[in-house]
Amino acid sequence: MTLLQINTVINSGSTGRIAEDIGKAAIKNGSKSFIAGAELYGISQSNIISIGNGLDRRMHGLRSLLLDRHGFGSINATQKLVKTITEIKPDIIHLHNLHGYYINISVLFTFLKHYAVPVVWTFHDCWPFTGHCSYFDAVNCTKWQVHCDNCPNLKGYPSCIGLDQSYRNYEAKKNIFNGVPSLHIVTPSAWLAKHVNNSFFSDYSVQTIYNGVDITVFSPKKNLLQIMHQYELDSRPIILGVANTWDKRKGLNDFIQLAQLFSGKVQIVLVGLSKSQIASLPENIKGIPKTKSIEDLAALYASATVFVNPTTVDNFPTTNIESLACGTPVITYNTGGSPEAIDDSTGCVADKGDVQMLFQYASTIIEKGKDLYSDACRTRAINFFNKSDRYNDYLGLYQKILNIH
Repeated sequence: MTLLQINTVINSGSTGRIAEDIGKAAIKNGSKSFIAGAELYGISQSNIISIGNGLDRRMHGLRSLLLDRHGFGSINATQKLVKTITEIKPDIIHLHNLHGYYINISVLFTFLKHYAVPVVWTFHDCWPFTGHCSYFDAVNCTKWQVHCDNCPNLKGYPSCIGLDQSYRNYEAKKNIFNGVPSLHIVTPSAWLAKHVNNSFFSDYSVQTIYNGVDITVFSPKKNLLQIMHQYELDSRPIILGVANTWDKRKGLNDFIQLAQLFSGKVQIVLVGLSKSQIASLPENIKGIPKTKSIEDLAALYASATVFVNPTTVDNFPTTNIESLACGTPVITYNTGGSPEAIDDSTGCVADKGDVQMLFQYASTIIEKGKDLYSDACRTRAINFFNKSDRYNDYLGLYQKILNIH
């Protein structure tokens, strides 16, 4: 089997690493793997296909910013990609994020509708079925269920400060994305699957395959003294927060309120902050830049008493399952598919935006002790979120589709 995946980035960020790991699993299984994307980070085990260049992405970004036409630039870059696809002759094409200022969805899907190869598409957010935004719940908008127009989230990613073309985009996406002969949609959460079934993709089959983590790397650590010393942490309980980029939707302000409620009785540690964000933190929050060491990140998870994820817009956060794999219970807002990572024995779900509830749940876990939860957290991660199992689910899906096809 020859597999081709398409994603914005390769071997970086959650979606880039997912594509890389699926490629590794395919190679291990004796298949040939290609990944096409706009940017490569580090080294990939798959064969890499570059899409466009920096100038092309900047022009596409400008088109999106001013004209609200995200996904309708990069014509030449996509035509070159299509030509390459016909040369490598993949048996199956797996799409990931098509937003990201690098691909023309009209050119790509016109090709896919006539190219007799099955297509798997993993939706990592809601952009495929809205007229503009990646997360409609950021503004509690449900227009996409009927028809987008007058977008209330125009400045949400992919941000636009010019024309509102959400009506036109919605109509175009509906026509472009429908009609692929063998399209199989995958979502990383049941929450997103439900919404896909209520969208203009309702005629397609939708399967949920959870994201996974490396449970050999993300695991409880026996000796945490080194990481405690490295980050100057003391013996007080640790409340941990981790994000790739901290902004309002990730709950930075909620952590500041939480720190005030605990009044120095705990250590609140946030990983992934910029230098300016760290400089502006109150004294009772420890800020740590994004760590390049997965081992250090795993040790921080393992050293924490509880992991708190006050995200207000999300699909299925990988941070939750990284924490579980390290034996640390999770508290999350009732946001998207985030609560699906845990059960009653591994964490708590708070009402979105209710910092007092976060405080109460965190206080309870600290009082009861982390040891009461650790074994259940680790077991749940092994049973449901082992990346080897989840990416083998994709290989099984490919085989099933090819046999049927």
